[in-house]
Amino acid sequence: MTAPSAATPSSPAAPVTGGTPGPAPAPDGAPRGRGSLGPVGLVLAGGISVQFGGALAVTLMPRAGALGVVTLRLLVAAVVLLLVCRPRLRGHSRADWTTVIVFGIAMAAMNGLFYQSVARIPLGTAVTLEVLGPLALSVLASRRAINFLWAGLALAGVALLGGGGFGSLDPLGVAFALGAGVMWAAYIVFSARTGRRFPQADGLALAMGVAALLFLPLGVAESGTKLLEPTTLALGAAVAVLSSVLPYTLELLALRRLPASTFAILMSLEPALAAAAGFLVLSQALTLTESAAIALVIAASMGAVRTQVGRGRAKTLPGQPT
Repeated sequence: MTAPSAATPSSPAAPVTGGTPGPAPAPDGAPRGRGSLGPVGLVLAGGISVQFGGALAVTLMPRAGALGVVTLRLLVAAVVLLLVCRPRLRGHSRADWTTVIVFGIAMAAMNGLFYQSVARIPLGTAVTLEVLGPLALSVLASRRAINFLWAGLALAGVALLGGGGFGSLDPLGVAFALGAGVMWAAYIVFSARTGRRFPQADGLALAMGVAALLFLPLGVAESGTKLLEPTTLALGAAVAVLSSVLPYTLELLALRRLPASTFAILMSLEPALAAAAGFLVLSQALTLTESAAIALVIAASMGAVRTQVGRGRAKTLPGQPT
């Protein structure tokens, strides 16, 4: 996952992958200017970083296990974010802490399920199935008839991907990917709530800390002292940087100038980026049918985003929370 890429906190149409939390985007009416290619490039670079980080994580799993890799990623990302953000611990209500804890639980579950998935099925396939969670959330939030078209496209893509029954895929891997998608949708909802209750990225840093603490016992139980081996630590830190720290920073810079709708559509390309990373790093080649399936899911996700954005503009889009 994907992990975890960035989700726009106030827009359920914007997915996040396998794992990287994201900053609040600029309003849809933000000026684009001549440098619009700059922020687009930053978002694409962040997406590439996330997916190649996921591919690196797969290569680390034989050494540290899926739960161990998730633990290293969350711990390193939490340490970096807490040091950079230095969130205030006092002055928050019980509701604030409840929200950030649930956000952390969703983040931990999303990452854990996604990494269990990519340990069993190809990276591109896992991300394609995972993105169905945010897509379903977007369709349900919009409640427009045209969204049945996007839902139908997504289902057609899934049917192609499964070859009529997912006979060629590990059923448990498919279940984990779909579960990660459900938690991705929950992540988006609680990301929005956390963004409204905490300034800047403070809530994100605290939630990452919660997720890391939750996963630490699981990683230790599965991998034990293997997590302390220098090579494992170094590779785990690289996964955290590629999958969390670097894309978060790139997207934070990009979203100062990039409209939220454009950002959300770029996030819809995650399955294609994941397939490319799987092919280049893991030699996971896709068949023509699988490529067509991923293309259908991407088209459905883009269409749902555009429908949601068009509906929001008709009602005058509010500013995004910080």
